Amino acid sequence: MSNQISMMQSEMLQRMEVMRSQAQAGSQVSVNLSHPPTGNFQAAMKQAVRRVDNQQHIAHQMTTDVDAGRSDDLVGAMVASQKASISFSALTQVRNKILAAYDDVLKMPL
Repeated sequence: MSNQISMMQSEMLQRMEVMRSQAQAGSQVSVNLSHPPTGNFQAAMKQAVRRVDNQQHIAHQMTTDVDAGRSDDLVGAMVASQKASISFSALTQVRNKILAAYDDVLKMPL
């Protein structure tokens, strides 16, 4: 039992070290402006909403698996939950900025 606990602790420490190194390396999503996305704005927004929805479903499934005892990846479930939360917040902020810009255009004198 003690050996199993120490193995779990060392595995968790290894995962935390990997996450720490990724955070220190500044793992960020880069935007390649040399190849702009094709399609229209509506398709881009639908794709963004689908991605955020998919992240939320994955986080929910991981959390449910941990709660039900089917998985012991609590750290992974918490990280997935935070990613989903941040993605949703970012999408909401983009939507609010777009609506504010649309409102500004409507208020412009002709």
